Amino acid sequence: MKLFDVYPLFDINVVKGKGTRVWDENGQEYLDCYGGHAVISVGHCHPHYVEKVTEQLNNLGFYSNSVINKLQQQLAEKLGKISGYEDYQFFLINSGAEANENALKLASFKNGRKRVLSINKAFHGRTSLAVEVTNNPKIVAPINDNGHVTFLPINDLKAWEVELAKGDVCACILECIQGVGGCHLVTPEFAQGLSKLCKQYGAYLICDEIQCGYGRTGKFFAHQWLGIKPDLITVAKGIGNGFPMAGVLISPEFVPTYGQLGTTFGGNHLACSAALAVLDIYENEGLVENAHLVGEYFIEQLKELQKRNAHIVDVRGKGLMIGVEMDIPHKDVRGKLIYEEHVFTGCASTNILRILPPLVLTKDDVDLFMEKFEKVLKTF
Repeated sequence: MKLFDVYPLFDINVVKGKGTRVWDENGQEYLDCYGGHAVISVGHCHPHYVEKVTEQLNNLGFYSNSVINKLQQQLAEKLGKISGYEDYQFFLINSGAEANENALKLASFKNGRKRVLSINKAFHGRTSLAVEVTNNPKIVAPINDNGHVTFLPINDLKAWEVELAKGDVCACILECIQGVGGCHLVTPEFAQGLSKLCKQYGAYLICDEIQCGYGRTGKFFAHQWLGIKPDLITVAKGIGNGFPMAGVLISPEFVPTYGQLGTTFGGNHLACSAALAVLDIYENEGLVENAHLVGEYFIEQLKELQKRNAHIVDVRGKGLMIGVEMDIPHKDVRGKLIYEEHVFTGCASTNILRILPPLVLTKDDVDLFMEKFEKVLKTF
């Protein structure tokens, strides 16, 4: 049997990781400024993370949600405290798409509506509802194209109010910083205005914090820079530092009923041990603050490079979620960074580098990246 060939792959087999570095099977070291799609939050193979997951595996790897799992309760309490959402409820699942799927279902259960407003260039996942609110026709199969979604320009509050005023909108879903869409930022004015409009017209506000959240921007959630409090918040990626896990933070306005939502693997013992270890490290090592300080330094250095290199068109982002727009294809730049300079980055569109490193990144790591990036840009 062969693998279903849907991923264009770099010819590199990564076999080991430590902190902000990974190594391939030939022993070549790479600086990881992508963290496997923003998944690696506390660094590769952090000792506390490895210890806690191993300890749990030696006790119990899995049992179903038909019994009490006190690790889930501990995680909800710890996450509520560190994020500032102690009054919210928490539902655990397995992936970001599944988190968005369940958030949309909860909104629809609550107000009985079907239509969703989403931002142009949005990416919210590949499952049925999540892919429908994703603005990429190439990955929306006919069976997913059910006419539930209206896509609107980012930060154009008037356009959103026109649609909300029709009275049939179930939910508005936002990435406060777009990921696949190219690191475009929602403004505080738009976010605050939309929050008020949702309340006025009976729609629910969902913030997709799967990539931009969980400390990456220098606050626990990206929307906390915007002065809003969403009804539903979705998390994944960095929550388990590589262990598949996700969740929905749910406003007290939503009252659960038995059987309303469900999952087989969500919130399993191993996943919860991984997520608890991540929050321990956040607290003990100040990683959210580090993301803010190092991220600001990173953005400053990139903007300085922009002044002396015309290939950089724009630098945008917050904390350690950064987009670098260039006048040359990202494919050419990424190839040289990986194969010649041994640095991993991500991409968006055709000419945007996405920088999403582990939150343990240091200023020395930034300086190393800048040296290598400038060297590559000079070859074009």
